[in-house]
Amino acid sequence: MDIQEINIKMVRILDKWDPFDFGEGNYAPEVADVIQAVHDLDDTGQIAVRIQAIYEFSFEKTIALKECLEIAMQLAAVKDQGACSI
Repeated sequence: MDIQEINIKMVRILDKWDPFDFGEGNYAPEVADVIQAVHDLDDTGQIAVRIQAIYEFSFEKTIALKECLEIAMQLAAVKDQGACSI
């Protein structure tokens, strides 16, 4: 799986997540920032903290870290699938 396919899968996951019930597709800047964080970081805990910070900065609402960790694990699994390609 190439980087574009990985990113598309991550966008789909993040769009479906919709943590503030704004509807799919209403988090474009945050989605881009989260995808970059997933590529920059390897630890799911650090990714979760970054996700929480990104959304809190944009919406001035805090998402529970547990919820961010769940999404971070899904995104890291997608990233790992791409890394395992031959």
